Amino acid sequence: MTAEPTTYPQHTYQPPDGTAQILLVRHGQSQPYDPAKPFDLVDGHGDPHLTERGHFQAKQLGERLGNEPITAIYVSTLTRTHQTAAPLASKLGLDVRVESDLREVFLGTGEGGRFREMSTNGHPEAIAVREAKEWSMVTGAESNQQLTERTSQAVWSIACRHVDELVVAVCHGGVIAAVLGYALGIGAMDLGGCRHTGVNHLVIDPRLSGPEAWTVRAFNDGSHAGSLTTDYSPT
Repeated sequence: MTAEPTTYPQHTYQPPDGTAQILLVRHGQSQPYDPAKPFDLVDGHGDPHLTERGHFQAKQLGERLGNEPITAIYVSTLTRTHQTAAPLASKLGLDVRVESDLREVFLGTGEGGRFREMSTNGHPEAIAVREAKEWSMVTGAESNQQLTERTSQAVWSIACRHVDELVVAVCHGGVIAAVLGYALGIGAMDLGGCRHTGVNHLVIDPRLSGPEAWTVRAFNDGSHAGSLTTDYSPT
């Protein structure tokens, strides 16, 4: 007869069988907005490339995640996600897959980089966005509800395709806030400040429905990108 154990250790978390692990990663730092040279648009969305620091952050991300058992890498339609994913994809020998609904919130008249200027200069609509925590306060912009429905469905679809796998989805700060907000039952703008190349770990059970199928394991892990309060410099 086997003796009963006399001690009961804490166990390391293991995702249940039948679930998918998704690492939502924000892109690296993108180019500054110049009102004289608005960003090129892709399907109406501003499409800046990465800065030197952004490329450095992407390389650090590749080193950070390059030994994880990742089976797929997804990106949005926007260049900065492709550039961010490139070092990791190269290290793992994977092709990136485009998931168009991972693209950033559509900002209407604030697109092409103009919302950055509006926010810096105290434009009334930018102030209204902050006060109401609602993207649609910008003329023509996507609403929080539209953003959340679009992006959470995109992540859910990825999870359903990758049960019992670990995958990366390189996307955008507004997307990450909306998806994690859905998972946690809070607003689409209640988790701001996602760090460039910050890693956010989700476990999703496709057998369930609604937010109860989603478990948030980590938020904004950017230890590869800098100290707790300061980003590393590429030089």
